[in-house]
Amino acid sequence: MFNDGGMKIFRKIHLWFSVPFGLIITLVCFSGAMLVFEPELTRCIKSEMYYVSASEGEPIDMKILMETVKASLPDSVSITGVTVFRDKERTYQVNLSKPRRASLFIDQYSGEIKGRYERIPFFATMFRLHRWLLDPPADGVKAGKLAVGISTLFFVIALFTGVVIWWPRARKNLPRSLSVSLKDGWKGLWKSLHVAGGMYALLLLLAMSLTGLTWSFEWYRVAFYKACGVEYTPRRNDTSGRSARRNEPREGMPRGSAEMRGERGGGNENSPEFDRWQQVYDELKADRAGAIQITITPGSATVKTASSGNVRASDRYEFDHRTGDITSLVRYDDSTGSERLRGWIYSIHTGSLGGVFTRILWFLSALLGASLPLTGYYIWIRRLRKNKNRV
Repeated sequence: MFNDGGMKIFRKIHLWFSVPFGLIITLVCFSGAMLVFEPELTRCIKSEMYYVSASEGEPIDMKILMETVKASLPDSVSITGVTVFRDKERTYQVNLSKPRRASLFIDQYSGEIKGRYERIPFFATMFRLHRWLLDPPADGVKAGKLAVGISTLFFVIALFTGVVIWWPRARKNLPRSLSVSLKDGWKGLWKSLHVAGGMYALLLLLAMSLTGLTWSFEWYRVAFYKACGVEYTPRRNDTSGRSARRNEPREGMPRGSAEMRGERGGGNENSPEFDRWQQVYDELKADRAGAIQITITPGSATVKTASSGNVRASDRYEFDHRTGDITSLVRYDDSTGSERLRGWIYSIHTGSLGGVFTRILWFLSALLGASLPLTGYYIWIRRLRKNKNRV
């Protein structure tokens, strides 16, 4: 494949792209693994907020529920939407204008507010570690984000050079090169974990890294989309249809739409912006019986039907807030290529594309990815000591 000189160059690239950034890669991979099952663990830990006891009655009208929530909010916070899940025992999730991604949960059968969403501190820390090395961007400074991006880029190079180094020896005895052995004690274990573990997780680690880099560098994001045959379009400029899950004001809304969104804040006055939400929800539920969740926002709604593949795929509806009549529909298949690819990037990066099975694979692969720098350091240090003793 390569002569001795070429292999020596690849070994040096593999070493010097790995050593300076290995610990960062370990932290990024480990924190990513910890986030794989965050939704399920969160719902389990806070089950009293996410679930209600089975009720034989019908849910309270959505307008009454929204009025109850609105009365509990300060003037500066408004309701931007409500998400209803297929599981009848899941509470309604009411989305709020601030802070970012804020929401609270209400029992649709009793009208009791069950609690406000707060990310569990462990997962919040893991997310900040995964994205920014605990150093979120502030005042234009993105040191943590840059460090994660550069380390991930070098990790991709280290994976490729690792394959080049591994293959000439592996092809002579492939089963042995892919086995984890204790035959030579700890030395053999760490070396076989580094080699075999890296090969087993190679494709998934590349998938996670190559998709993850789209969040790190704009130049890479544009190039990645172009390589996939899609022109990148930032979300804020996407006019093919506004996603209700973003809960942002839509361009072209009639004058006074701020009031329609409930930006008058708390209070007990009647709120016409919620008048047609129940009507729209009932119509969509009847029309889309297989929907996993339906989100209603002022003048628009989204229906999510996919639990695998592109898990962010959804059909978007517009409705007249005065009559509740559906005025337009943008199906997922008709959305822009940029919008669809964005969903696939997320699904591949998080392992959501194949349900629980792929997420287990992603979890294990991320842990193996976290171990690669550590086992690599062990092999490297042993080699340094061995060379020193020879001298």
